[in-house]
Parts: sequence; C-alpha cells; structure tokens
Amino acid sequence: MSVLKKIAGRRLPITSAAVLSLSLAAPATAFAAPPSPTVAASAKPPAVMSTVGGELLGRPGTQVNLGGGAPVLPKDLTARSWIVADAESGDILAAHNAHWRLPPASTLKMLFADTVLPKFPRSETHKVLPSDLAGMGAGSSLVGIKEGESYTVHDLWLGVFLRSGNDAVHVLSAMNHGVGQTVRDMQAHAEELQALDTHVVSPDGYDEPGQVSSAYDLTLFARSGLQKKDFREYCSTVRTSFPGETTKKKGKTTRGSFEIQNTNRLLAGDFDVTPYRGIAGVKNGNTTNAGATFTGVAERNGRVLLVTVMNPEKKEHNEVYRETARLFDWGFGAAGKVRPVGELVAPKGAGTGGQAGGTGTSEGKGTGGGTGKAVAAPVKGGGSSGIGVALAVSGGVLLLLAAGVFLVNRRWPLPDLVRRRTRP
Repeated sequence: MSVLKKIAGRRLPITSAAVLSLSLAAPATAFAAPPSPTVAASAKPPAVMSTVGGELLGRPGTQVNLGGGAPVLPKDLTARSWIVADAESGDILAAHNAHWRLPPASTLKMLFADTVLPKFPRSETHKVLPSDLAGMGAGSSLVGIKEGESYTVHDLWLGVFLRSGNDAVHVLSAMNHGVGQTVRDMQAHAEELQALDTHVVSPDGYDEPGQVSSAYDLTLFARSGLQKKDFREYCSTVRTSFPGETTKKKGKTTRGSFEIQNTNRLLAGDFDVTPYRGIAGVKNGNTTNAGATFTGVAERNGRVLLVTVMNPEKKEHNEVYRETARLFDWGFGAAGKVRPVGELVAPKGAGTGGQAGGTGTSEGKGTGGGTGKAVAAPVKGGGSSGIGVALAVSGGVLLLLAAGVFLVNRRWPLPDLVRRRTRP
C-alpha cells in the first residue's frame, strides 16, 4: 500500500512537517489538436477519452468500485460529467465521463487565478484604462469596475471570485501584458498541471469556439489553486465591500462602495439552497454553451473532498449545486469504503523538484503575507465544527489540516480552507 493510501483515511497532526514521497505518474493520453466546438456540444461523450489519472477515467459512463458498506451513488444525477476526489491523497472515489471535453464557463477562472495570482502583490494599485475593458463578450458577468478608477489587486481578485467579474479578469489580464499573453500563460500552466483536456481561448471562460476543459482538469485547477493562501481566502469569502465611483461635491472628493456577495450558492446560500456544511469554495460558472458548472471543496471530520459537476441536464434552479451536494454527501459516506478509480496526477515539475508553475506554497510575490502560525481549532465531539476548519485570514492564523507532497523534500500542504464565520 502506498504512503498516500495509508494517510488517506486519517488526519495528520497539525504540527506535522512530514514529507512524503509520492509518485503520481499516469499514462498521459494527450490530444494534439484543439478540440472542436461541435465535439464539446455533442450530447454523447466520445468513446475514447484521455486516460490521464487512470485507464478507467478514459471510459464513458460512471466509474466506481464500491466496497463493503459503501453507499450507492445518488440516482438522480443528470450532469454530463462529474468527479468526486479526495483533495489530500488525490484518489478519485468516483467519476462520470471525467475527461469529456466540455465548455467550462467561469470555472475556467480557477486556472486564470492559479496562473496570474502569484504575479502581483495584493496591495498593488492599478488605474483602469478604457483599453483594459475592451473585448469582453456580450452579457458578461461584471463586478462593476469603472474606467479611470483605481483598484488594488486585492479588490480585483475579490471581483473575480465573488462576482465572477469578467471586467476584473480583463483588468488583471491587461496588467499581465494583455489577454493574448494571459491565454498563453494559462495554456502553458494547464499543460504543466497535466490538464491536457483544456484548450484556453479566453481568460474569463466566456463561450468561445474550441474553448473546453473537463471535470478532471477543473479538479486539478482547484487542487492546485488551493495550495495558495490568497486563493483560499478569496474563494471562501461570502461577502465584502467593493470600491465604487469617486464623486466630487462642494470641493470634497469621496469614493463610495457597495456590497458584493459570492455567487457560489453552496457557500452563500439562496432562497432554495442551504449553505453546505463544511463548504470552502471554489468556483461556479454558467453560460449558454456550458450550462451550469461548478467545482467545490468541503471538509468534514478531517476529510477534504473536491467535487466537480458540469452541465446538469435537469434545468431546475440551482440544480448544479443540488447535484454537487448529493455527491459530497455520497463522498463523505463512501470515503474509505471504495477502491479509487483513478488519481489526480502531479504537475510535471513535481518530478524535477522545481516549482510547478507557481503552484507550490503560497509565500510568493502575490500572497501579501507569510504562511501564518499553525494552531489547533476548537472542535467539539472530535469531528468537524460543521462549518469547516477555522481560518483567521486577517490575523494570519492557519490550521494545517494535512500535509502532502509530490516529491521528497518538497512540502505541498493543503491548509485550512474556510474562516470561522456566521452563516447567512
């Protein structure tokens, strides 16, 4: 039994600095040509798909190996593609058309953030030019950025994660030498992560011919992004104040603000959806071609799961969140009772000891603070508090939930994922 499988079912000590040797090499069936939009729009998955992460993942349909006492999968799942994975070990507990290349919508912003977030300090300020907002698709989701106003990088990332603002994405892309350069950077980073189903055309996930990803790749993006402290902070924020317009009245200049709330309904809730117990992000999306897409991460009783759901055929309000919640429930009940059908592979750079495109620890240029201090969170009854593990972002206090690495002498922790807060 591999070292990772030995630790998959238990929580590591929070003060542990254990370094584990891991080999996640898997046959990588790459597709040289960018996928066509007609293939992505097909109602049926292709008969042959990538086998990155395991041979079973290349097969169409549902893949699961139930052991004794394992619950059966929910019967009312209608998504074209989904995946349930252990965020710490990388084991895939079950999957359905995991490598089907489909339009990703704004879940592609996870790759955008994982690629660009380390490049700019959160305190850096940028004054928005008209050219920064050029080229956004009609009907784009917006946070409300105004030309001529200045915003911190911190403001812009909150706009990306909470409101899925394409305007914030385009401003950050302009800071990164333009949309074209950002797309190239994202594509290179996807390849570094071995997310070979992904073809990037726009940095914001807006529907474009040939722009596709897969449930497998989106899960890789989430897992990589969650290694970064700032990424975890932004994706777990429920609501915040965002800078408004500057006005002058009677010679006095003032700048207003307005509240923005996270559009992730499992995090913020809705009239017909209750926030999921232990949820900690990550990103949702919805476009005409993609339908509803979502990748979420949740912690319960010391276990952290990632679930990605793409395009439920059932078009009821918030259906993508309902199906995600059912898969989370199943995953927490099935963990330790199923044989993995595959794994989330390591980045290419993990095999050489180098940083994998900035996906390592979160102490780089764009983090705006160190790693904080590891402390224990008070938990009653020996399990989860029911709202996830504590994260005091403002004080820099971190609870190290587990430690996992892809290489000897290279620690890649997955620390706590949510701040202790009052649910809406």
